[in-house]
Amino acid sequence: MSANAYPLGLRLAGLRVVVVGGGTVATRRVPALLDAGADVLLVAPDLTPALRAHVDAGRLHWVPRRFAPDDLDGAWLVQVAIDDPVAAAEISAAAEARRIFCVRADDRNAATAWTPAVTRYGPVTVAVHGGGDPRRAVSVRDAIRTLLQARTGTLLTGSDPQAPLNTPPGGTGQVFLVGSGPGDPELITLKGWRLLSEADVVVADRLVPGLLLDELRTGVELVDASKIPYGPSRTQEEINRILVDRALAGAFVVRLKGGDPYVFGRGGEELLACAAAGVPVTVVPGVTSSIAAPAAAGIPVTHRSVAHEFTVVSGHVAPDSPDSLVRWDALAGLRGTLVILMGLKNLRAITSTLLAHGRTAGTPAAVVQEATTGGERVLRSTLGEVADAVTAEGLRPPAVVVIGDVVAALDPAGLADS
Repeated sequence: MSANAYPLGLRLAGLRVVVVGGGTVATRRVPALLDAGADVLLVAPDLTPALRAHVDAGRLHWVPRRFAPDDLDGAWLVQVAIDDPVAAAEISAAAEARRIFCVRADDRNAATAWTPAVTRYGPVTVAVHGGGDPRRAVSVRDAIRTLLQARTGTLLTGSDPQAPLNTPPGGTGQVFLVGSGPGDPELITLKGWRLLSEADVVVADRLVPGLLLDELRTGVELVDASKIPYGPSRTQEEINRILVDRALAGAFVVRLKGGDPYVFGRGGEELLACAAAGVPVTVVPGVTSSIAAPAAAGIPVTHRSVAHEFTVVSGHVAPDSPDSLVRWDALAGLRGTLVILMGLKNLRAITSTLLAHGRTAGTPAAVVQEATTGGERVLRSTLGEVADAVTAEGLRPPAVVVIGDVVAALDPAGLADS
């Protein structure tokens, strides 16, 4: 009669784990061991480039030779990641003699421990054993992952869907500055998506994908930061006050911002305001439109033999304004790619300034409106004509302007056919 496996979570921080083998199996297994804080000893004559990177970064120890039984001295666990059954059996015997659990990639029936199929959702880790059948374990794992990512029901939120998830009794809450990406709701990071599902309060910009807000759990307080009263001069101050007040009341606050919080998103101001009030803040980067919008339009911001640099600037202040911090004359002399955010209103003045300081009128230029969304529009032109073209075509914000030879580096027709 075969016995069922006994499920157990190993706390491996600081404990020696030996991995034998330097191929693809080891490449898959090592990151989770490092994430658990294990002291990993890797024994293999050769390594994959990914494993070599861990060695070079000092994350693990590598012995560049074949396995020797003494390698297991002081170990708590051994992972056999080779496909040689004779060598694997030798390692198993050495582990058994030392009473060390042994995972074998080549023969699970000869192993004393199995590696489960795992999915992670923030602090939740789900490990599935399929009765020795890895395909069954993966199928069940994937079904659970889908359920977790759907973020519905009371699986993670408890029996009361309106109850705060993360409010500490009588304690200060926390603020997460989350970048939601360029517009497509699927381009938010997994961490950002998870934090939205756990939030008590969400303070959202107008550029945040609306579908993300539609998926918030019942009972979440949604603050539309684009419609806060007191006028433009007080808007950021009021946002800061809301973040601090809600967090001091014990709430788990997500400040959801378009793009990335630190790319012209005033995330730094919000972090400083929270820090001054003693509120813990975590920044979750987002996909910035300065790179995503050109990419969505088939424009790489860098390309071999075309552009070795790209510069991102804000165009919300006119070049001739005393408030401008941009050296437009210096930008005109660069050979790389120029990406301009919030520059549509001042586009004519910007292009005239670049032309006046030496950038040629025939330099390729493009404007990408509402990138990665159903309203995306792409206009291709030249530096000398793009301002007129934008007016003629009726393009409007939000839009990203790209200037440089990369605009013509890829063949849009060829991309469409691929």
